[in-house]
Amino acid sequence: MAAPALHKFLAHLLPVAALNTLVALGITLNGSYSLGSNLVFSHCIGLAIWALVQLGCYAWVQDLERQWQRLLLLVPLAVLLGYAGGTLLASLLLGLPSAGVWGNLQVNLRYLLLSLLVGAGCSYYFVSQQLLQRAKERSAALQLHAAESRLKLLQTQLAPHMLFNTLANLQALIATDPARASQMLDHLIAYLRATLGASRNTEHSLRAEFTRLHDYLALMAVRMGPRLQYTLDLPAELAEHMVPTLLLQPLVENSVQHGLEPQVAGGQISVQARRSGGMLVLAVTDTGVGLSANADMGKGFGLAQVRERLATAYGDLGTIELIAPPAGGSCASITFPL
Repeated sequence: MAAPALHKFLAHLLPVAALNTLVALGITLNGSYSLGSNLVFSHCIGLAIWALVQLGCYAWVQDLERQWQRLLLLVPLAVLLGYAGGTLLASLLLGLPSAGVWGNLQVNLRYLLLSLLVGAGCSYYFVSQQLLQRAKERSAALQLHAAESRLKLLQTQLAPHMLFNTLANLQALIATDPARASQMLDHLIAYLRATLGASRNTEHSLRAEFTRLHDYLALMAVRMGPRLQYTLDLPAELAEHMVPTLLLQPLVENSVQHGLEPQVAGGQISVQARRSGGMLVLAVTDTGVGLSANADMGKGFGLAQVRERLATAYGDLGTIELIAPPAGGSCASITFPL
């Protein structure tokens, strides 16, 4: 017997034994024989029936959803054989003559009917529990597949969005500074090689996420020069934690395009990862024009992508919050479970 089937068989022994004990107590209270004899007979018969049902299911009803009709034949047959075998085993254990045990036809028919009812009830209960568990597992698997498919779709929408923005910036730079445009193109090729490779997965480590951000910010620094300063803060203990790929990309893009570019002096972007209890907090902070000066900063495709990807990956446990720091600028803070 395979290990999963053996584990399931053993897991059911305790409730079956408990039910056998209750049957023995009921028969004893009804005034038939002693409690000790009834316990021996009840357990021998009950366990024999259940063992035959389990073995029959393992050999003949392997797909309960499609082959459950076979139980209509298997259960009565298991009850008949289990009752006969269990009765003989109990009589041997108690030192009773088998002829005496089988002599009272009326008693045997009554207990055989009781065994059939108990066996059918137990079989129905355990089979229904197995079918319910399989239905839950199938539903969970479908939900996971749907979430992964949705996350993949959102990701494939996000990558072209980032690429088009970068190419537009490159086009503008070609006309004003061809040398820097060439340098920017070199960074873009290296960035796309790494990013498009990572985009085949729905998630990667925070280390990889921060590496992609470094590539992007280095790319933007070629175009903006000293107007763009940035820092990336990733604690070593969080570096291997898995997150959806390119999760922070649109937030950093927002900071560059809506926060720093409208400001003549530019500014600084800080990306930080930290632990807060059992939650991971990822914050993108800039010293740009701020939320109040740019009403569109909290809207648009990028942030909508982040919200949807958080909802897909973490449900209600994933949140994003836009904050206006007292010193100015803006801060986008993402929180989800570690």
